[in-house]
Amino acid sequence: MVGLFSVLVLWAALVWRALPALRRPAHRGLWLTVLTATVAITLFQPGVVEWFVRAGASAHLVSLTRNELGVLSAGLVLLFVVDTVRSRRLRTFVILGLAAAMGSLLVLDRIGVEQSASHMALQGPADPSTLYWLILVAAHLLGDAVAVVVCWDYSRRAEDRDLVGSLRLFAAGSVLAIVFWSGYLFNLCFHTAGTLPCLSLVISVHGLFRAGSLLVPTATACARSASDLRTTWRLWPLWRDLVVAVPHVTLTKPQRSRVQDVLRPRSPLSLQAHRQTIETYDAMLELQQYVGPDAYEQALLRARHAGLYGDRLTAAALAGALDQARRAKLAGSPPSAPRPLPGVDRGSTTTLLSIARIWPAVAGRTAAEPGTPG
Repeated sequence: MVGLFSVLVLWAALVWRALPALRRPAHRGLWLTVLTATVAITLFQPGVVEWFVRAGASAHLVSLTRNELGVLSAGLVLLFVVDTVRSRRLRTFVILGLAAAMGSLLVLDRIGVEQSASHMALQGPADPSTLYWLILVAAHLLGDAVAVVVCWDYSRRAEDRDLVGSLRLFAAGSVLAIVFWSGYLFNLCFHTAGTLPCLSLVISVHGLFRAGSLLVPTATACARSASDLRTTWRLWPLWRDLVVAVPHVTLTKPQRSRVQDVLRPRSPLSLQAHRQTIETYDAMLELQQYVGPDAYEQALLRARHAGLYGDRLTAAALAGALDQARRAKLAGSPPSAPRPLPGVDRGSTTTLLSIARIWPAVAGRTAAEPGTPG
């Protein structure tokens, strides 16, 4: 079940990331490497092998194809990591070695077929010869061992955070591949068939890591969108009230509700969150001309009496002072010399969201307090 899930996730990741990865040289080699590995892992699933057999292909042919694609995948892994060091000579050496390994498997398989009928299980070797399997396992171990070293080292020096995440997940998948092929070689030498279920689980989890290495940019984009959505949603009541009082700071009028603002945004969420943040700060700076002489101190005192402390105390005091200034502006009070509010000039999004969080509970109370201007 884990193997089937791993295969489905791999194919979904490949389809999802096909166009973006093929357009970027830094991710193209990774995508092609995962593609060949995915085809090989797919042909390793017993249900897939049985389907091909029922369709008319021999189990021997399926197994041979899987092994050839596995060696190709290992060679592409080496090419992928060689490209990071930009050595043409090393690249040529890897290509020649890959061609020799794949050609050797075909020759050895042909010799084995001519000498005797191949007797095997669905997940067994295409040819029982020792040399055949030594070449296959050595190709995988070499490719994955180099991938672990180079991917991890390069990820520590790369500046692209998505590429760093992809390389590290790819390295983790290569570690699991080393475990799988080492265990498979041990099983072939000592006939410990009881380890096969554990090895199948290892190679399935390896597939999930390979899929994860492709989906890092997608995960980053989703996290960024979620952050923009959170900012837009939490900021909306504060932004709406302030830009109504200071309409010239905004490019567009607020919609009727923040649900509409999120479900029918007038611009991409990233741009909208950025724009609303800037417009809210502009409105706050403008409203400092309408802050009463003791508005902040009174709001601070009320927040203390309400049992607030720390960052919530500061946010509540700022919200109370801003609400007083907003009401004064709406009432037509003349502006005066700006009275800077603590923390507003630094433009911290964290401070802004703290004020927005407490704004619905504070807005509307300032004007009801006796002695408060506006």
